[in-house]
Amino acid sequence: MTWLKHTYSQQLPKKFHSSQNPQPVAGAKMKLFNHSLVEELGVSAHFADDKDSLNYLSGNKVTPDSNPISQAYAGHQFGHFTQLGDGRAVLLGEMDTSKGLVDLQLKGSGQTPYSRGGDGRATYYSMLREYIISEAMHSLGIPTSRSLAVVKTKDKIFREQVNAGGVLSRVASSHIRVGTFEYARYFGEEGDLNALLLYTIKRHYPEVLDHQNHALGLLEVVMKKQLDLIVNWLRVGFIHGVMNTDNMSISGETIDYGPCAFMNTYHPATVFSSIDTQGRYAYANQPNIAYWNLRVFANALFPVIDKNEEAAKQKAEEVLNQYPAAFSREYFKMMGSKLGIVYQVERDRELIEECVGLLEKEKVDYTNFFTELRREGELIQTLRKNQTFDGWYKKWQVSRVKMANEMESEALMAKNNPVAIARNHIVEEVLKAAVDGEIKPLELLMEELSNPYQDSAKLQVVPAGFDAGYQTFCGT
Repeated sequence: MTWLKHTYSQQLPKKFHSSQNPQPVAGAKMKLFNHSLVEELGVSAHFADDKDSLNYLSGNKVTPDSNPISQAYAGHQFGHFTQLGDGRAVLLGEMDTSKGLVDLQLKGSGQTPYSRGGDGRATYYSMLREYIISEAMHSLGIPTSRSLAVVKTKDKIFREQVNAGGVLSRVASSHIRVGTFEYARYFGEEGDLNALLLYTIKRHYPEVLDHQNHALGLLEVVMKKQLDLIVNWLRVGFIHGVMNTDNMSISGETIDYGPCAFMNTYHPATVFSSIDTQGRYAYANQPNIAYWNLRVFANALFPVIDKNEEAAKQKAEEVLNQYPAAFSREYFKMMGSKLGIVYQVERDRELIEECVGLLEKEKVDYTNFFTELRREGELIQTLRKNQTFDGWYKKWQVSRVKMANEMESEALMAKNNPVAIARNHIVEEVLKAAVDGEIKPLELLMEELSNPYQDSAKLQVVPAGFDAGYQTFCGT
């Protein structure tokens, strides 16, 4: 089994990583394995032997010629800068796949030089949760790291209580973060930042090599990727929960699923994370936080944008200043698509703003609203008894068919509005069952979430009051 490459450790200075084998676990048992993912990536042959797969994906054995590492990085956590690194993750290496080069990483695989006093382990519950939500995001058509497998262990993991242990194996385009660039600038030596810049461009965006300024070219493409990602999060009501710069991938994928959740009742200030007491990463704050993180990224790039820092700052500002208008344009385009407005015009913005205002005022389920709007369901009939909403509804009916027909409008809505999402209460139900020894409900949920736009699917009903006290946790 010598199919892993190690370009990150071989092409970047030693400063960026530490050699680190995963620590063995007791009583490893494969609980979930993503057969469709390995087939999609064209790497099924690497996992043909069940015993080897269990050993490698539990951390009990390393592959021949392997060179596992933990990665060093820094980051702004809730706005405060600190030195970090993979505290409970090990990069086994990189796989050549039909999708290109991807990282294969273990999460919950034990202590590393960056654990900062932590045990480096993860609970079975939290690793199952990441498996569910990351795969749900993929099925929603949103760029994300993917979950390959979850191994349950007999190790005791101490958090608020004693938990069963779990190890997640996941793949991603890479785990290079904004925080990796912060680390290179503020803790690296001369040449480290440029080495990281060139490695990142060659791996992710080789077209940027044609840009007259490589650092500016990277900033431009990462800004576009992040903007598109956030717009997609808002489209499905996803709340990441901890958008620290060390959790912001340069590849534009959603990574590090901790206290994340999906919004049910529409409210822009929705927060489920137990550690986000000030609402910094609330649903509607995510676009501004992405902008803030991009500014941090630009700051880290200053020395390779221009030797003169003031000139570098000015050049970066010219790129960053495009974000607000670009986000506004893409957000309204997305919301217009959710409403089935095939040919959007400027005045449709007022219709969209009125819509989200009504959703908030009437405390409407965000996902179900758009499904029912397309189906002309009971929810819409009830809302139309409200004169204000009925007035909006009539204006919407006119806007959606201008220069188009209802069939085109409905097709656009069907493409952009999921019927099924990873509802918080359902996720908790299947996780409890799995921890208690019954994995089947979780598998059935994954089957449902694998086709979230299925028109025949029934509406998901959230128990009254469930979200009022619901909290999610980072798992460390």
